[in-house]
Amino acid sequence: MEKQNKELFIKINLEKSEEAMRIAEYSICDKAFTTALNRIYYGMFYVVTALARKHEFITSKHSTLKGWFNKKFVNEDKIVEPALYRIYNTAFENRQESDYDDLYKSNEEFVKSLLSEAKKFIEQVSKII
Repeated sequence: MEKQNKELFIKINLEKSEEAMRIAEYSICDKAFTTALNRIYYGMFYVVTALARKHEFITSKHSTLKGWFNKKFVNEDKIVEPALYRIYNTAFENRQESDYDDLYKSNEEFVKSLLSEAKKFIEQVSKII
């Protein structure tokens, strides 16, 4: 991947992360918790995708990206605390449930808490990039 393209892809994914988090905040205000959970997860996903691009790791599978991040940055390099990875995984699981389980229901307190934790995650991962 050319350096110029790599930097462009990183920039685009970081912008997508910021946008997703803004939409999550608006969605919480509108009590649209399913949308908020979706956007919280994607805010985290986009920042990890930017990190992956930096390291020339490309995948279309969310589980593969999560696994790579956990292996490289939590277990091998020990740059990211396991607690931060758990936030990412929690966001992924809740996004899956809220998007695909018709009976799943979340509450404002949980979604606000996850948003706060996701912001910490994104801040830490952005520093690595």
